[in-house]
Amino acid sequence: MKTCEELEALRSGKLGLLSYLDSVCSLIEKEDPVIHALVPGTYGRKRIISDAGRLLHDFPKQENRPALFGLPLGVKDIIRVKGFPTRCGSKLPQHLFEGAEASCVTRLKQAGALVMGKTVTTEFAGFEPGPTRNPYNPGHTPGGSSSGSAAGVSRGFFQLALGTQTAASVIRPAAYCGVVGFKPSFGRIALDGILPFSPSADHVGFFCKDTSLLPIVSTVLIHDWEDRDNLPDLEKVKAGIPEGPYLSQATENTINFLNRAAAIMEEKGISIVRFEALSNIEKINDFHMRMISGEMARVHRKWYSKYRDLYSPKTVEVIEKGLRVDNEELQKLVSGRESVRDQIDREMNEHEIRFWLTPSATDHAPEGLESTGSPIMSLPWTYAGMPAISIPCGFDKAGLPHGLQIVGKFGEDELLVQFAQELSDMITG
Repeated sequence: MKTCEELEALRSGKLGLLSYLDSVCSLIEKEDPVIHALVPGTYGRKRIISDAGRLLHDFPKQENRPALFGLPLGVKDIIRVKGFPTRCGSKLPQHLFEGAEASCVTRLKQAGALVMGKTVTTEFAGFEPGPTRNPYNPGHTPGGSSSGSAAGVSRGFFQLALGTQTAASVIRPAAYCGVVGFKPSFGRIALDGILPFSPSADHVGFFCKDTSLLPIVSTVLIHDWEDRDNLPDLEKVKAGIPEGPYLSQATENTINFLNRAAAIMEEKGISIVRFEALSNIEKINDFHMRMISGEMARVHRKWYSKYRDLYSPKTVEVIEKGLRVDNEELQKLVSGRESVRDQIDREMNEHEIRFWLTPSATDHAPEGLESTGSPIMSLPWTYAGMPAISIPCGFDKAGLPHGLQIVGKFGEDELLVQFAQELSDMITG
C-alpha cells in the first residue's frame, strides 16, 4: 500500500486511527532500542494516544478531516516543537535552544500530523554522529545529519519526518536508509524555529516511504505550492548526467545503479544526455565547506567561548576553521552561490535539459558509526540552492540500498516532484 493510500484510509476511517497507532507504538518499542532513531524521553505511547483522541474529537466527520489526518511524524531535534525539549544532539545546556515552535511543524500539526517524538541528529546538524544505526545493517551508518528521521521512516516508526540539509543531510541519509528524501529550493520552507548551522545553506526537507506523499506534504509546508495540470510530459523533456570530475567522486558500485536507472528510463522513452559538467567541482566543494564553517562559527561564537569543552572534537574543528574565515571572504562565499547557480543553469540550457540524474551518495552506507559518510554528491546543488529528491533505486550485493538523486532548476520544485514520481514508478516497476 502506498503511503497516500494509507493516509486516505486513516482519513476515511477504513483504518482505525487508535489501533493503527497502537501497532506503530509497539513497533517503536520493539525496534528503537536497536535503531536509536528517537531522542530518549521524547516518545510516549500515552501522549500519542491522547493526541490522537483529541484529533478524533476535533474532526469526527470524515469529510472535514485535514490532509495529513493521523499521519505519524518525526521531527529532527534541531527543530523546535511545543512541549518537547530541543537538545540538538549536544551536551550544551538545553535552555540555550528554547524558543517558539517552528512554523513548519505547526503547519504539519494543523494538517493533522501527530508528532511521535524528536529524531536523533548529529551534533548541531554537523559531523559528530549520534547513536542511530542503519536500519538495513546496524553495523553501518544511517547517514546524517538527519539520521533518526531517515532511519525512523525506513523502519515504519513514522510515515513522515522533517529534516534539514546544509550539505547532504536529507539526500544522503535517504539513500542510505532506502527512503525518499526531498530538499526543496532554498527558502521555500521557512527556517524559523530551527537552530541554524549556516543560514545561507540551511534547507528544510522531509523524508517519506515513497513519492506519493511528496505533493501532499509540499502543499502543506510550502505556502505558494502550485499543483498545476500544465506541467510538461516527462517524455518531452531531457535529463542530463554530469560526467567528468563531479561524477568521478562516486564509486563504480553506485554509478552502476545510476546507469541501470538511466537505461530503464531510456527504454521508457526518456531522453538522457551525458556531458561533462561541473568541471570546477573541487572549487565549489571548497567554497561551500568554507561558507558553512564560517557561518557556523558566527552562530556559535558566544556559546563556544563559554562552553568550548562541551563541544565534540569534530564540531570544534568546523568552528575553528570557520573562525579563520574573515567577514570579507565570507561575503564572497555567500555571493558565490548565485554564480554557481548561474553556471549550472547555463549548462542545463546549453544542453536543453530540465533536470539532472546523479547518485545520491558516493556509495552505500559506510561501515561503522564514526562517520555519516561523504556529502560531496550533494554539495553543488545545495550550494546553489537547487531542489533535489533522492528516490530508492535498488540494493547491492551487500544488501544495502542506493539512491538516485534528481535535481531540478531553482524554483521548479513542482516539476521536479512530478518527474520524481514518474521516474520512481518506472524504476520500481
